[in-house]
Amino acid sequence: MGGFPTRISYDDASRIVDHIASERRLAHERLAIKRVDGRILAQDLTASISLPAFDNSRMDGFALRHADLNPESGTELRIVGAQFAGPLLDQALQSGQCIRITTGAPLPEGADTVVIKEETHERDGLLTVPAGVAAGADIRRAGEDVRVGEVVLGAGSVLFPARVSLAAALGVAELEVSQRPTVAVFTTGDELVEPGLPLLPGQIYNSNRELLMGLLRAEGLEPVAWPTLPDDPARIETALRDAASAFDLVITCGGVSAGEKDHLPALLAAQGGIHFWKVKMKPGMPVLFGNLDQALFLGLPGNPVSVLATFLTLGRRLLDGLQGRAEPRAKRFARLTASWNKSHERLEFLRGRLQYGQDGVLGVAPNSADASHRLRAAADSDVLIVLGEGAQEFPIGSVVEVLVY
Repeated sequence: MGGFPTRISYDDASRIVDHIASERRLAHERLAIKRVDGRILAQDLTASISLPAFDNSRMDGFALRHADLNPESGTELRIVGAQFAGPLLDQALQSGQCIRITTGAPLPEGADTVVIKEETHERDGLLTVPAGVAAGADIRRAGEDVRVGEVVLGAGSVLFPARVSLAAALGVAELEVSQRPTVAVFTTGDELVEPGLPLLPGQIYNSNRELLMGLLRAEGLEPVAWPTLPDDPARIETALRDAASAFDLVITCGGVSAGEKDHLPALLAAQGGIHFWKVKMKPGMPVLFGNLDQALFLGLPGNPVSVLATFLTLGRRLLDGLQGRAEPRAKRFARLTASWNKSHERLEFLRGRLQYGQDGVLGVAPNSADASHRLRAAADSDVLIVLGEGAQEFPIGSVVEVLVY
């Protein structure tokens, strides 16, 4: 095998993933607004109305004309009606009058100020307003939040609930979003047994499937788990080609290293294409990225922590790129609560647990069980600690990037 990048840096691998994902960007679909939570917006959203759409009251109180108020002493005004939230009533204020108004209600014609209920005194249809009320007080002006023609959400934005709510406030019933990738999930190896069945000597339970399926579901996807692949090249090829003809992305666990039963690199080189194989990262060095038939192919190593690290880094990056996500995932940083000696050159993703100090400083405790098969360490942690390339000592208090599971 040859003719493709191998043993490349993590940064180079990331650039390749970004480039391939941009070339394979998924099509768009139009969905009802109630179905777009978590999706990626495919087109700019431009406001067709202002927010607020009209001048309205910020508080429960009384709408009045500021020119009627005595700046030196209290003013008595006659209450001539009420305007509640809803349609604007046909009632205009005259000199010496006021109108009862509720929060969010449109401002009556002629009114330019609202005085809150608690600051007034009401008796026999008359309202006493104290001195000192500012002109234009407690009014929300039309367009102070959003103006007609503004781009309020750009293409590539993640539609979390507040953004969906903004679209709804603008009267949008449907949004153009990127399709979600269809994903086929395979685990490989004659040693794998489904949980609940008895184990024979040398067998292990298939934990990687549940790990990867859960990670994909957490991204809002609906992955399909295929039967475990045996260590048989012909059967592996048949199953993978079937999946690759029907799915956008095929993800495998195991079978990507250099052992006698690691058949996937040779299969991909012969039947598809390889974009890179092996990345200078720990854990997850043997990760394989390529294409087979119409699908992209991501081969993750077999150790469970390698699955976790390669998916959270390169896997999520690929999914984001396929959907056209323009917003990078938020970077978070914390201070190490214990020193760590990194003795190798590769970029490392170490397991750790966040600690929230009362001093407002975010700490992270590294887990000393750093081997890639130590699933308990991953379960006891909630982040991956990013330790840069090169052998180096990280003393207590070092600021490090953390990737939240």
